[in-house]
Amino acid sequence: MTRRTALKIVHWSILPLTAWFLLVTPSDVARAGAWAVRLHSVLGLIFVTLALGWTADYLRRGLAGRPGPKLGPRARRLHWWLHRVLIWGLFGVALTGFLLGLTASRQLWAGGIVPIAMPLGLPDANDLVGRVHAVEFYLLAGVVAFHAGFHIWRHVALRDNALRIMAPKRLHRFL
Repeated sequence: MTRRTALKIVHWSILPLTAWFLLVTPSDVARAGAWAVRLHSVLGLIFVTLALGWTADYLRRGLAGRPGPKLGPRARRLHWWLHRVLIWGLFGVALTGFLLGLTASRQLWAGGIVPIAMPLGLPDANDLVGRVHAVEFYLLAGVVAFHAGFHIWRHVALRDNALRIMAPKRLHRFL
């Protein structure tokens, strides 16, 4: 599997998970029962695994995409910042999730499979980290929406096929 193919899979796998975590909160799943809490936790583990894999790939090989010849200097700079903010934002969400486990009063498990961290029992820190984690995730979701808008603008206004780069080949005829 090529790097680009792997990144497409990660990209399109993280998107529905992001939507899930935007729409479904831990309090929502707690009301649904233990099975929903477990499902939410498993989805979180998948999200974090993909995010950390994407960050590791970026640290090892840099960005896979280039800005494209039709972008002007400001749009090139925006492209540079946008993609890095996304990657580091995903890493930050994973990091604050780890800190939630670290500051918890009891052992938390990602998906019931992996212990998140040794709990230190710091309720005030846990509350603060929880707020940071939530705000960070919603800010990241805003960056994701802006990122999508940027690439749609490129595709429509500049006609540079920006959407074909990450879309599966089966969808190319619609773009």
